[in-house]
Amino acid sequence: MAQQTQGDTLSHFYELRTRCIRIVIGLLLALGVTLPFANELHEFFVRPLLSQLPAGGQMIATSVTSPFLIPLKIALYVAIALSLPNTLYQLWKFVQPGLYPKERLISLIGVLSSIVLFILGASFAFYIVIPVIFKFIIGSAPAGVAVMTEIGNYLDFLVSITLAFGISFQTPIIVVAIAYMGVVEVNTLKEIRSYVIVGAFVIGAIFTPPDIISQFMLAIPLWILYELGVLVASVLIHKRDREVAPV
Repeated sequence: MAQQTQGDTLSHFYELRTRCIRIVIGLLLALGVTLPFANELHEFFVRPLLSQLPAGGQMIATSVTSPFLIPLKIALYVAIALSLPNTLYQLWKFVQPGLYPKERLISLIGVLSSIVLFILGASFAFYIVIPVIFKFIIGSAPAGVAVMTEIGNYLDFLVSITLAFGISFQTPIIVVAIAYMGVVEVNTLKEIRSYVIVGAFVIGAIFTPPDIISQFMLAIPLWILYELGVLVASVLIHKRDREVAPV
């Protein structure tokens, strides 16, 4: 019995090692695609800021290595994003043997939905929120002040905002998961709606610049996504209860 347990442990370890190796290989392949286009990717991601700067406005580099390292960091971040589906798939394949057939389908749908929602959140931040933020910030600069953002600071700001929105857009997945597993009742989720709305605006105030527009642009989607999660959870739980109810 002990030998069988040890054999199962080693089997899981080798399986985990295999999945980790495939995750790393997927990242390296994605990096091989993005590195040759590092400068083009840099130009693409700084466009939201440059488009809001006045004529002749430009970005600056305060570090000697920034002009070389920042495009490489952008290429790495894009490679991580491109390899994310493979990463999640490998993790799902690792836990798949321990799931029942119905749980496998639900978890696969959850992984795919998570990827789609993260992309939607990051895209919403990049194409809509960030240009609005920069327009507000640059427009608020006093007369005689030249806005010249350091490229390293800009990259950190860009990553933090896109991650905040990408993660925030996972709200429906979290709501459905905790309701379906019975951690929180759907009725309870409906009753705490007012607290969720307040929490959404608090999160918006924490993860966005101190302007009311960007705070609303994070808080309102969070609220809508929460309501969507409650709706989907209600439908799924109602369907499950009907299936297990005695005839």
